[in-house]
Amino acid sequence: MKKAIIAMSGGVDSSVAAYLLKKDGYECIGATMRLFTNEEIGVKTEKSCCSLDDVEDAKSVAKRLEMPHYVFNFTDEFEKKVIEKFVRAYETGATPNPCIDCNRYLKFEKLFQRMKELGFDCVATGHYARIEEENGRFLLKKAKDLSKDQSYVLYQMTQEQLSRTLFPLGNLTKEETRKIAEENGFVNAKKHDSQDICFVPDGDYAAFIEHYRKKSYKSGNFVDKNGNILGTHKGIIRYTIGQRKGLGLSLPAPMYVLRKDIEKNEVVLCENSELFSKELDIEDTNWIAFDMPPESFSAKVKIRYNQKEEPAKITVTGENRAHIEFKAPQRAIAKGQAAVIYDGDTVIGGGTIV
Repeated sequence: MKKAIIAMSGGVDSSVAAYLLKKDGYECIGATMRLFTNEEIGVKTEKSCCSLDDVEDAKSVAKRLEMPHYVFNFTDEFEKKVIEKFVRAYETGATPNPCIDCNRYLKFEKLFQRMKELGFDCVATGHYARIEEENGRFLLKKAKDLSKDQSYVLYQMTQEQLSRTLFPLGNLTKEETRKIAEENGFVNAKKHDSQDICFVPDGDYAAFIEHYRKKSYKSGNFVDKNGNILGTHKGIIRYTIGQRKGLGLSLPAPMYVLRKDIEKNEVVLCENSELFSKELDIEDTNWIAFDMPPESFSAKVKIRYNQKEEPAKITVTGENRAHIEFKAPQRAIAKGQAAVIYDGDTVIGGGTIV
């Protein structure tokens, strides 16, 4: 009998994933990762994945499924690899994606390592994605339910990880998942999906960063592309590329954040038409579909989670680097986000925008 560790967040998806594996005959244990609790930052909300209530929900489902449940304390690793990286990205003018880092360093590194130490065969999660083996290679593919597809945040997975990971929900819709949970009386069957970053549940990134760093960030100038001063900003960490709302300016025409000059502590604004670009570079690349990519190839690329992929040419420019040129200009390309490359429903690879 194969043995699986199920990453159980307390949500409906991971709970149903555990149920399906038990049904398929796996010997399972549930594992909730203690990362960074809302209670520690003085906030309580059900729209998160790290509260004490979530741990209790995961325990309840595990008990109902007659499987052991454990809580693994990964708080030190989470702070170093996810929170610190998140804060540093905003301080240097980038727009981070902590969900990608959490999957990369916690679920498929720390938990994966724990799985091997315990002598288990695989890790399972409630992600909406699929893994298929073709000609001895493991491929990451989009979920059946494209509205819930999470392949974008999984592009950093390695061949070893893919070969020992299960995504039981890959061929289900969200409605089917909730129906299974309701039929089995799971306490979280109607629980809301997580909408916020677990350690910033109220969505106020700047307040969290100031609390975490125990400092305030200096005000500075809003300027146009020619350096003309347009007003005063409230700290450079409060703005993201493409942002219009919340600038606090009264201008003759709408203006958007084009870039942030960290050295000058300036936020550069532009008109909407000036936000579009056809090219970007990525670093820290990971290739899933092949060991070594061709020098150049055509595919489709997605530059943020809630966006469809667009046709582009990808050129490898060095070790762990590539250049991407889109057929059509893309709006508000943001340093720090991921560019994920697709061939149909298969993830070819991706990297971090620089």
